[in-house]
Amino acid sequence: MRALANSAIEKALARGATYADARVMDIRHRDVATKNGQVGRAVETESLGIGLRVIAHGAWGFAATDRLGRQGIEACAVEAVAIAKASAMAKHHDVVLAPEQPYVDTWQNPFIKDPFRIPIETQIAVLLRADAEMRKVKGVTLAEGSMSFRKIDQLFVSSVGSVIHQVKMQSGAGIVATSFAGEEIQKRSYPNSFGGQHMLRGYELIEELDLVGHAPRVAAECVALHSAAPCPEGQRTIILDSSQLGLQIHESIGHPIELDRVLGMEANFAGMSFLTLEKLNSLRYGSDIVNVVADARLAHGPGLGTFGYDDEGVRAQCTPIITDGLFTGYLTNRETAAAIGQPRSNGTMRTEGWNRLPIIRMTNISILPGDRRFEDLIADTDDGIYMETNRSWSIDDRRYHFQFSTEIGWEIKNGKRGRMIKTPSYSGITTEFWNSCDAICSRDYWTLWGTPNCGKGQPMQTMGTGHGASPARFRNVKVGIALSK
Repeated sequence: MRALANSAIEKALARGATYADARVMDIRHRDVATKNGQVGRAVETESLGIGLRVIAHGAWGFAATDRLGRQGIEACAVEAVAIAKASAMAKHHDVVLAPEQPYVDTWQNPFIKDPFRIPIETQIAVLLRADAEMRKVKGVTLAEGSMSFRKIDQLFVSSVGSVIHQVKMQSGAGIVATSFAGEEIQKRSYPNSFGGQHMLRGYELIEELDLVGHAPRVAAECVALHSAAPCPEGQRTIILDSSQLGLQIHESIGHPIELDRVLGMEANFAGMSFLTLEKLNSLRYGSDIVNVVADARLAHGPGLGTFGYDDEGVRAQCTPIITDGLFTGYLTNRETAAAIGQPRSNGTMRTEGWNRLPIIRMTNISILPGDRRFEDLIADTDDGIYMETNRSWSIDDRRYHFQFSTEIGWEIKNGKRGRMIKTPSYSGITTEFWNSCDAICSRDYWTLWGTPNCGKGQPMQTMGTGHGASPARFRNVKVGIALSK
């Protein structure tokens, strides 16, 4: 792999590049799914190739190839430099990169059981057992389960001397029960919606999730939702479970802090951002207890945004994003950091694969835990709703006005959790919402959730992000009923 990368860089420099970096990536992926007692999907793929990024005449060029012989590598280098020179004809200014020292290092996330050494038949059997348990509950129309595994073996080499080898093992799984009754559709997911839970771990994660053990409860709650009370409308106190709060962070903090969106360099899928440059270190983003970090270090946890180095050779860091409620940080790369006068990138450049250009992506964007027990959070809430597991969301292209609905809720009256609520929703304005936060549960209730399907870029890149959260309470939030069709 190193010989391939060195050859690509040498040829690019010989063609006139002033900077070059290469990523050789070997990606293995396994995806299995079941539906109503049948195997719905069983796919395993492997992809190997090289992506070459260069600067020539002050502009970027990128090319990639899976032809890894001498001719293929040379053609890739020629194309990357040619694209850079063509781009330079329309540039407004030369590319300037914040300085970064070279690194020679290796990194691998720890795991116990290699999921690719577990027979696919064994994995499917677990899903089918969970499927059967859900379908035992009368009223369940559709039972689904899935597992996904990805191994990325990557070498990064740059013309400034970095040689970084990283291996990342990712695992995830989830189950969903769906019930149709009349014109109403209800569903319950475990351990989270939209694919379940995903982390940089091995097959031991799947075993710990105990999909079969949780299947009866998931199915029973799904059916019970048809008889549940509708969500009351008006202004209420709400408590969000940690998975729902993780998605709230993703949409109303994670995307708007991507500096390429702020600078107008990227707008696909998630739009731009209300966090214009003058708001840095001046905007009151949330209440005093709200502290959010972007942390790619393994010490933060084995999240989908965890790594040793990003895809332009910058070491993983922890960046304060919101500090005691104040907006204090963006997600940057070497180019955008230089553009706003920061001395160094905070290391958020990542790519989906060898044939995609690295772009700014969320790492682990997490709210730090507070000091409350969940039981006490309920006990000192007189009139509220506890909401759990996302069902749908909508947010404008500046990431300012939003609406979310969850699969299930419970009414809180006089400090006690009461009747079940179906399809509750809440809406608001990003900064008003985070300023209404008055309690966050402690580390004992904190979970680092994985979002494996965040889309960005053109052509689109799907990447995994992490979001750590504990349940939290928000006052005076507009709530209502979401459609269940």
